[in-house]
Amino acid sequence: MSDNALRFHFDVDGENFTSAGQASVKIKKSLRELGVDAETIRRVSIAMYEGEINMVIHANGGDADVIVDERGIEIILSDHGPGIANIDQAMQEGFSTAPDNVRSLGFGAGMGLPNMKRYTDDMTIESVVGEGTTIRMRVNF
Repeated sequence: MSDNALRFHFDVDGENFTSAGQASVKIKKSLRELGVDAETIRRVSIAMYEGEINMVIHANGGDADVIVDERGIEIILSDHGPGIANIDQAMQEGFSTAPDNVRSLGFGAGMGLPNMKRYTDDMTIESVVGEGTTIRMRVNF
């Protein structure tokens, strides 16, 4: 990452579905203003939105950092939630630990992590049960 990278930070409000997705909307606008191509913006927006929703559902919110450099866009999502006990299982399409009240709102279908991986060029998950999760994603130019 170079010294001339642009950095954006967002606080993701936990348990607030009305504000969930605000960071992805703001980064979409910022990337458009920077002249980033539409397909890259679409991929970043989807991955970031899915991550925000996961933080609201499972972790009472967290932090989203976006770093734009000459090679691409890095998204770092971190929370202090319950952690992910089985990452391989969590990556399976349709697997969800979302409670029924969340599912009744149309969330929690078990597509968040798979979509985050699908729309990024690289994704790593570090999670400690009882401490939280950090997900790093990269979309290359």
